[in-house]
Amino acid sequence: MVRASTTPLRTLALNYGADFVYTEELIDRSITNTTRVENHELNTIDYVKDISKLSKKVQKRLARDGGPALLLRIDPHVERGKLVCQIGSGEPELALAAALHVHQDVDAIDTNMGCPKKFSVSGGMGSALLSDPERACRIIRTLSNELSSIPVSAKIRLLEDTASTMDFVTSLIQAGAKAVAIHGRMVGDDAVQPAKWERLQEVVSLSKSKFPQVPILLNGDFYTRQEFVDFQEQTGANGVLLARPALYNTSIFRKPQQADAPNTKYGYDSKLLLDRTQVIQDYLREAVRYNSHYKNVKYVVCEMMNNRRAPTPRVPLLPQVFPGGQTIGNTCECQSLTEICKVWNVDYQAHVSSRNARQAPAGEHRYEDSYFLGPKQESTPVAADPPSKRVRVGSQ
Repeated sequence: MVRASTTPLRTLALNYGADFVYTEELIDRSITNTTRVENHELNTIDYVKDISKLSKKVQKRLARDGGPALLLRIDPHVERGKLVCQIGSGEPELALAAALHVHQDVDAIDTNMGCPKKFSVSGGMGSALLSDPERACRIIRTLSNELSSIPVSAKIRLLEDTASTMDFVTSLIQAGAKAVAIHGRMVGDDAVQPAKWERLQEVVSLSKSKFPQVPILLNGDFYTRQEFVDFQEQTGANGVLLARPALYNTSIFRKPQQADAPNTKYGYDSKLLLDRTQVIQDYLREAVRYNSHYKNVKYVVCEMMNNRRAPTPRVPLLPQVFPGGQTIGNTCECQSLTEICKVWNVDYQAHVSSRNARQAPAGEHRYEDSYFLGPKQESTPVAADPPSKRVRVGSQ
């Protein structure tokens, strides 16, 4: 969810019924190199990067795109009590420094131990920690010992077999993890192949049997409420994390009413789901409210519109036709938030005030429109200041 899980998508998910939300994976040094700013125009807490600490190349790009890099924007009025800060780190000391920098404004710290992307693994972070349990546990232990006011959790992937995965889960919990989320794929598994639900079911069931008091969370291809509700009932899992399914239709977080019949099913045609055009329009209203940079907004809207990273068997069930005639092409042509709103029939002026009408900071992530317009391929935006120079011996 790099670039996607920013303020407007998080608040939209909460408005629809999500119990809590995660930030995108934030690199430890990126966090510590920010200044905390109380934004009285938007009533948010902003963490803004010190541009002087970035490379000359990145400084020039940010100057072109709109100034200082906004790393994290938090709306305490909406997100308080519900926000998990997801940190990418490969060192206990760096993880702790980052966590201490933001802990007053978030409600939990999660260490990403599953991301297989180069920007994460190259710094000894993400899925690199799956093959170094001793270091992974030192990170969790350090955070848990020093952060007494908020819980610490970890998100992992399946390892080569159930026994190895259980050993890793056990070690994390013994080190102090207050919750563990398990993604149903191994490192190297292609996103267009279905998650390994049988393996995931076995690991989650064993984890709940061994640690009944520790929340165990599911992740991986739960595109309908019925699927994850059934899976929770079968395994005893405490919750589910949604990424691509939440981008496809964020209203998947909408909950049944007590008046609904107990045998009601909530599949692809669930009555809880909103029309996807309405969901994108709701997202754009949030983006205007939080003065989001149009490039970030365009990226998220295009992710909402495409299904190329969905598992192949799911694609026929995830149509990408919009009644208003919107396409990824005409969305990518937009060069401002007002233009995007016009394409999607959202009244920009009705949701913007004079206080936040100026152009927002560009943020530190970048991508090209060709990511959506070019041939189908697995790719990911990269951090402008990746920790590639870290030396370390051995999330989706």
